[in-house]
Amino acid sequence: MTQQVRQALSEELRGGTPTCEQIARRLAIGVRTLNRRLQGEGTSFQQLLAELRCELARGYLGDRRLSISEVAYLLGFSEPSAFHRAFKRWTGHSPQAWRRTH
Repeated sequence: MTQQVRQALSEELRGGTPTCEQIARRLAIGVRTLNRRLQGEGTSFQQLLAELRCELARGYLGDRRLSISEVAYLLGFSEPSAFHRAFKRWTGHSPQAWRRTH
């Protein structure tokens, strides 16, 4: 289930922040069932979303042709400032600082 949710999340990110309801509907299961199955695998919807965004962010930031704003958009953030806060929470560094050192 974890891999299916990650796949669905990666496909839905460009349209904004995907919701648990959207992903459950896409997988043709109920929200409670989705959450229960993920819990059984030791994870949660929000945890998978954050992990995927962090992983993708690192890859996107490695491409210096993309601006920080473009990376934020590709990850489904409504504003670059929300992306900055999230990235700092995930890595302990700002996107600019991470980009400079990697």
